[in-house]
Amino acid sequence: MRNTAKITTAVLAAGAVTLGLTACGSDKGSAADKDGKLIVAATPMPQGEILDYVQKNLAKKAGLDLEVKEFTDYITPNTAVEQGEVFANYFQHKPYLDDFNKKRGTDIVPVPGATVHLEPLGVYSNKVKKLGELKNGATIAIPNDTTNEARALKLLADNGIIELKKGVGYEATPKDIAKNPKNIQFKELEAPTVPRTLSDVDAAVINGNYALEAKPALSPAKDAIVAEPAKGNPYGNFLAVKKGDENDPRVKKLAKLLTSPEVKKFIDEKYDGAVVAAF
Repeated sequence: MRNTAKITTAVLAAGAVTLGLTACGSDKGSAADKDGKLIVAATPMPQGEILDYVQKNLAKKAGLDLEVKEFTDYITPNTAVEQGEVFANYFQHKPYLDDFNKKRGTDIVPVPGATVHLEPLGVYSNKVKKLGELKNGATIAIPNDTTNEARALKLLADNGIIELKKGVGYEATPKDIAKNPKNIQFKELEAPTVPRTLSDVDAAVINGNYALEAKPALSPAKDAIVAEPAKGNPYGNFLAVKKGDENDPRVKKLAKLLTSPEVKKFIDEKYDGAVVAAF
């Protein structure tokens, strides 16, 4: 078994405050020791599961001592890298990281050649089978972090539910909606909580990893009314480190393993389209 510490972090004030960060660092020195164990932060599913596969099946043969620390939010994995509690993380896409660095003054970068997978964002509903069936004034739950909120709105715009203002990019909010013919109401929530609201709203836009963690689990390929296409999608998840650590030999080993044929096969077989290899 891997040595995994699962940390649940309370996120308050739209993600501005996180609790429990000190619980994540078991050995601060080993995170910075380039000859020792590589400690990687990840969200549990699918990133933690993919790292688990690498640790059990590939790491030892490659001479990599890998430890995974799991977090249930989108903030602590980056602050843990920035503060040296862990050496790398695997949980995010580029638009999210760019926004995080800009707002928090961090200096975290993608590891070149280490974009591993895409989790298609999907719209789910217990009340309608097609987006066109949504009634006037219907409520849709969406993630409230900057880039995933914009991503959710773009998915709805691409499917004709709303129209966004021209030129709106990765920071769109409901205020940037130009046309809303069905007077859709938006419930903006922390991404991990969105699946739990599915029975209380008319529809919900759910991140792929949280869809997989829902009870019962949801699949973008099978359960979503609509889902993002994989082709040309900028939201691939990658291995990331603090700037200057991209060439750490342990990081380069892990990057190679995460983009190996073995990992692609694991993703294809385990997730059946709910997670798609990006390499």
